[in-house]
Amino acid sequence: LYMCDRNLEHIEPKKITTHNLLLDVCLAALHEGAAISADHVKYRANNTDFKTNICTELARSFADIGDIIRGKDLYFGNNKKDKLQEQLKKYFQKIYDKLKDKEGAQKRYGSDENYFQLREDWWALNRNDVWKAITCNAHDSYYRKMGADGSIEQSDMKQCRNITGVPTYFDYVPQYLR
Repeated sequence: LYMCDRNLEHIEPKKITTHNLLLDVCLAALHEGAAISADHVKYRANNTDFKTNICTELARSFADIGDIIRGKDLYFGNNKKDKLQEQLKKYFQKIYDKLKDKEGAQKRYGSDENYFQLREDWWALNRNDVWKAITCNAHDSYYRKMGADGSIEQSDMKQCRNITGVPTYFDYVPQYLR
């Protein structure tokens, strides 16, 4: 994702807190969502047989952001991606350093030099805010899910949102299956 190169790579690890990491991830998601929304409108205008909902496109990009944050992105061999993952490790090390004296933190996160569990926990805690950011420019769009029985569930609010949180679990589907 281009958005990660633009914002996350340039954060100075010594200035990292969990809050400004969230801010930068949300800003990156906001810009990514705006670009996808603009391209979606143009693409649909030129391709009338294209039926994919903007919310589905945003959900896939949201899932990619989750994979990047959690260190599960399968896109290898790109020097910028490698640099980004190294930066993310530094950010999560900084967050871990602030947590390690809290009860249970050493046991939960201490032996993981890539901070995968901390990254998972951070994503679970902040995914709703990232979803709000990436869908900010999807005005008048509803997320629709089809159930196993063929029923269709539609999000309650505009901007692909639901009152109960993120209406998709694409971010927990392995990347090669999306």
